[in-house]
Amino acid sequence: MKYVVILGDGMADCPIEELGGMTPLEYAKTPQMDALAAAGEIGMVHTIPEGMSPGSDTANLSVLGYDPKIYYSGRSPLEALSIGVDMKPTDVSLRCNIVTLSEEEENYEDKKILDHSSGEISTEEAAVLIEAVKKELETDLYKFYVGTSYRHLLIWDQGRVVELTPPHDVLGQTVGQHLPEDTALREMMKKSYGILADHPINTERKKKGLNPANSCWFWGAGTRPALTSFREKTGLKGAMVSAVDLLKGIAVGASMKNISVEGANGGLHTNYEGKAQAAVDALTKDGCDFVYVHLEAPDEMGHQGSVDKKVQAIEYLDERVIAPIKQGLEQAGEEYRMLVMPDHPTPIALRTHTGDSVPYLLYDSTKVQDNSWKYNEKEAAKSGHCLAKGCEMIDYLIGR
Repeated sequence: MKYVVILGDGMADCPIEELGGMTPLEYAKTPQMDALAAAGEIGMVHTIPEGMSPGSDTANLSVLGYDPKIYYSGRSPLEALSIGVDMKPTDVSLRCNIVTLSEEEENYEDKKILDHSSGEISTEEAAVLIEAVKKELETDLYKFYVGTSYRHLLIWDQGRVVELTPPHDVLGQTVGQHLPEDTALREMMKKSYGILADHPINTERKKKGLNPANSCWFWGAGTRPALTSFREKTGLKGAMVSAVDLLKGIAVGASMKNISVEGANGGLHTNYEGKAQAAVDALTKDGCDFVYVHLEAPDEMGHQGSVDKKVQAIEYLDERVIAPIKQGLEQAGEEYRMLVMPDHPTPIALRTHTGDSVPYLLYDSTKVQDNSWKYNEKEAAKSGHCLAKGCEMIDYLIGR
């Protein structure tokens, strides 16, 4: 038996008036998911433990079977594993987003945060900008590392895990009220604007009508993580297919195989087919028992507040990921169980994450059912199936 999780990050949502009171998942044309739902099981699962912040870090740990109450030590340290930073026990890691702030206001504190991803800036452009910041701000205590797209890293030697605000939680708000209390971190963020605002890359981006990547934003502080190996937990040889450092870092910590796919970028226009083929190859040719395929696009479109693009991201996932994986496994003659779900909701109306339960779809090629339901939040909630702890989802998938 082969096992595959297809994770549509932030795919769950709330009813939207312009979609006739439907959610993007309910409105989108998803014939593959609906067919699998009719032949399988749908239900709801709560991925975010009570009292913890809803994020892709805690939620994806949960879906992979790692109780965040036990294993979570911060978001950024997981990304550090992917980037290859060997954290000391005394290090604190922080996510360093390159964000877009409004430019009209003279004082940094009065500026508004317009875009947490700087228009999904390319890694190539972002690397040049991080190098410019590094040249001016890096010291023996603070080291900058290039990640992917807008997602980068700051390692603070002998640091403290301080409370910091995720930029996607305060889009459109004045930054002053959300700056770090720590003086050094706050001053570095302010100075980064002076370094980046008139950088040639941002001058060119504005000429092209793109959002400038004009400030660093620190958040997600944490200490070095310690995850039990996935194989030890489940008995399965697992692989990760993702474009983002968070998921790759979880895979490193869990001793799973990381599969890099050319052209995969965590955005709406990513290499869907390449990710699907990588998953099929891992399961049918490379000896893996389990593959986790992570798609970032629905979450990004939710943060952008784009109804049309979130619907499109869900339809791409259905047509260009689920369909070819199903076809590839069946052509190879493999028996398989497939789990399709979001990690958390990213409602368009809020443009940030919530901790509400999410719908899941579980299909077993050896136990085909005959149901009338489709896969969406409304019908999953009516199904009568509900898991209270997301970290039990993996055991449920593999039948334990």
